[in-house]
Amino acid sequence: MSVKFDDYLVKQLKDPVFKAKYDALEPDFNIANAMMDTQIKYDLTPEQLAERTGLPQDEIDRLGMADGDPTLSTLKQLAAGMGMKLKLEFIEI
Repeated sequence: MSVKFDDYLVKQLKDPVFKAKYDALEPDFNIANAMMDTQIKYDLTPEQLAERTGLPQDEIDRLGMADGDPTLSTLKQLAAGMGMKLKLEFIEI
């Protein structure tokens, strides 16, 4: 019997500690998804994205794995290199 990831995640999110940690990673996942969407849209490799943004390849790799903890300056540089502008938003929880 195989468990689908979505089913597993639904069960795990019932644990408040797990949910809090998962929710805290949302901004990192959003950055990684934006990068992936841009790479797909413009058929860019991570190397090409690094070249376009002027960011080191290892930083692009970390951000793409939702493991970067980037500065605001890095996010602005990433957005500009992807032909976008950065939009930050505070939302009620």
